[in-house]
Amino acid sequence: MNTSPEALALLATIGVISGFLNVTAGGGSLLTVPALVFLGLSGPAANGTNRIGILLQNLTAIWAFRNRGFSAFKLSASLALATLPGAIAGAYLGVKLDGELFNAVLAGVMIVVMIIMQFQGSWKTHAMVPQRPEISRPRLIAGHVLMGLAGIWGGFIQIGVGFLIMPILSRVMGLSLVETNMHKVFIIAFFSIVALIIFAAESQIIWLLGGALAVGNMIGAYFAVRVSIARGERFIYWTLNITLLAMIAKLLWDSGMVG
Repeated sequence: MNTSPEALALLATIGVISGFLNVTAGGGSLLTVPALVFLGLSGPAANGTNRIGILLQNLTAIWAFRNRGFSAFKLSASLALATLPGAIAGAYLGVKLDGELFNAVLAGVMIVVMIIMQFQGSWKTHAMVPQRPEISRPRLIAGHVLMGLAGIWGGFIQIGVGFLIMPILSRVMGLSLVETNMHKVFIIAFFSIVALIIFAAESQIIWLLGGALAVGNMIGAYFAVRVSIARGERFIYWTLNITLLAMIAKLLWDSGMVG
């Protein structure tokens, strides 16, 4: 395991990019978890260590949204509670997953999320315009049910959960993108606490690396709240896709599925 100053600086730098992506859209953990694996952590340890940055990133974003006048804690808390059973079950599954199998699952997740990302331009390119639409009861029920399912994935592996949560909030529940992100960061912060406790109890966290990552995540999250969502970010996503292809190949190689 590499805990050199250079490794810590690298993680903090990746954390800035990850924090920005996570808050504006999602997918930042597609960079951070593989980076932790490359530094020598097992799959479950990388999964757990990543939760430190995720938690502090989203707490920073909640504070930044609040300071800009965007908060609806009652609905945020209701949706967050809907993720609780799934997040607990998912986190227990995550800590028990074999390291090589984790790498294979992670590579598969990356491929699926990359494909999904190519079809999300229509909702990611809208401006972040605050609005307060009336949410019908069927939309509220559907949103809470689907959020419960998203909690399983969030507790299990975290990676790509933002891409699951955003369509639930924006398309199923009909919220604007600024409200979508406002609720999203609260929801993820909530189940990240649950997951972090479970991973810590199983000694699947490297606190030094997680702390370095969190510094970057918090910086990225702060600036993400100040920037309109998904405008002029095609370069970021092409860079992300190229990076992911290299990481997918590495993870598949390590898992023994290729080569």
